[in-house]
Amino acid sequence: MESDERILVPVGADAARWRTFGAERTVVAAARTVTSLVRVLDVMPEIVHDDPRIAVVFAYDPTSAFNNGVLDLLRSRGCRTLPWSQLPEIAPDLLISASENVKVPPGDYPVVVLPHGVGFQKQVPDSAGPGTRLSGLVHDDLLAARRAWLAVSHPDQEAQLAAAHPGTVGRTVLVGDPCLDRLRASARWRERYRAALGVAPGTRLVLVSSTWGEESLAGAWPGLPADLLAQLPTDEYRVALVLHPNVWSGHGDWQVRVMQRTALEAGLIAVDPTDGWQQALVASDLVIGDHGSVTLYGAALGRPVLLGAFGSEAVPGTAGYALRSAAGRLEPGRPLGPQVGAAVAGHVRDRFASVGAAAFAEPGQALPRLRELVYDLLDLPRPKQPGRGARAFPLPSLSPSPSLSPSLDATRTLSLMVHTSVVRGPDGEPRMDVRRFPAALATETAEGEAAFWHLACDIDEPDTRLTESATVICAGSEVLSPAAARQRVSALLADFPGARIAAVPGEDGHCVVGVRDGRAVRVGTAEAPGPDPGTAAAAVYVCLRLGMPLDGTAMTVVHGTRHQRLLLGPVPPPVDQSVPSRARTAAARGLPPSS
Repeated sequence: MESDERILVPVGADAARWRTFGAERTVVAAARTVTSLVRVLDVMPEIVHDDPRIAVVFAYDPTSAFNNGVLDLLRSRGCRTLPWSQLPEIAPDLLISASENVKVPPGDYPVVVLPHGVGFQKQVPDSAGPGTRLSGLVHDDLLAARRAWLAVSHPDQEAQLAAAHPGTVGRTVLVGDPCLDRLRASARWRERYRAALGVAPGTRLVLVSSTWGEESLAGAWPGLPADLLAQLPTDEYRVALVLHPNVWSGHGDWQVRVMQRTALEAGLIAVDPTDGWQQALVASDLVIGDHGSVTLYGAALGRPVLLGAFGSEAVPGTAGYALRSAAGRLEPGRPLGPQVGAAVAGHVRDRFASVGAAAFAEPGQALPRLRELVYDLLDLPRPKQPGRGARAFPLPSLSPSPSLSPSLDATRTLSLMVHTSVVRGPDGEPRMDVRRFPAALATETAEGEAAFWHLACDIDEPDTRLTESATVICAGSEVLSPAAARQRVSALLADFPGARIAAVPGEDGHCVVGVRDGRAVRVGTAEAPGPDPGTAAAAVYVCLRLGMPLDGTAMTVVHGTRHQRLLLGPVPPPVDQSVPSRARTAAARGLPPSS
């Protein structure tokens, strides 16, 4: 937006000539940072919906160090926007902000300040000087003018603010937390969120959450997503990363994604900083966080929580600070898998009940109370339409990472180090345990008499270093007939001369696996769904390593919570198409051809 742009619609001196809706009141929403703007965009539609008496415009304040992305977000939502410098010209009836740091021009209109996180939990750098300030506390001039109204989620926050600044006394409004209300309303959509995020049934979703700053989890342990992906089997876990919008805004989307490039290629779900963290939190099985608000929301929802960092900027005596002793720690020097598994298995749902009770009050009342406050300050009668209740968040959308090839699915790991171990059951039938890890991150351990490693690559893998070293090559999702599948695996082995095995999907949920010596194996199961090509190839690989026959071998395969009983057999030879169809049918039934 250019600084000299003049806004005429729906407000301004000449607006009446151009506008369609003749509003009685004007509300300005402050747009200073992505973090605060997202909170305003979540709340405003629920407060002033269906009321043509209220015009809403957004005023862009460019003074924050984290202003990058604000205008893009405003444009993407279709918001009518004016420069902050023009705010004194329009004389609004109310200003709403989720940033306490806006410099509001002199006037007599009230200012409602919403928290953009949970309460007043952090000391943050003061943009007006070298020191720090309490996050959420507004400027002295607004308090002195008695124009500010501070929305709080718990009565203890009123006492905290009064101790921090006497000017807040009488200027707080207890409303509760609109975000937590929506998170709780979204609980019934948990399985839908998991499916949208690509989390398979039986798979655990680990959510890594970080606030901003050098003492945050991202600042103290930037490689944690990659470390988790390296140690958590892909059939048992997915990992999602939620970074505070200030991280994305301060360093840029490009920088963040390049820093996490290998993790992204290994299947990391990088959650959009403007939309999606709430759904990922509801979908999660474990939160690994720090002193940021998302960690506290996770605790309030009853999720297991491990702390990977906890900054000194957290304010003692607050509910957020209480997590420091209430939650367990993720220790970098120990294997992560056992720590994650123990945190999930040993969690008691009400473990953090006291922490949540100290942070949030008035459950379910935030939107009605905010709506009441806004209409009182606007001096407008309530609309005839009743206010809406807390709404579930919409399904998240995933798109390939801009830092990756646009043709690749950024949530699918294309190359895996596969560990297989085989034991014999009481009936003598082999059982194969499969654990798969992203090839770019995995660390191989020693093999044993019946425990092996191999590298399996999808044909879409762009890293030739991996494809040239692969033992197994897998291709696509196209279901092929036996004859076409035979041809396809032969072509793959010709294209990848270093590979020993190739696998493709076949008909009826089976897979066709080709071996370098020319044999073709049909791998299937009696239950749906059938094996994926990588699992089918692992079964053949184990048979080759242990000298088991490829014809007639049955084995149970375990990967994660999934158990499959696979049967290996030869692929039927191609039918001679020159034989008349009636003769082919008769031959297939073991009958002589009819005369």
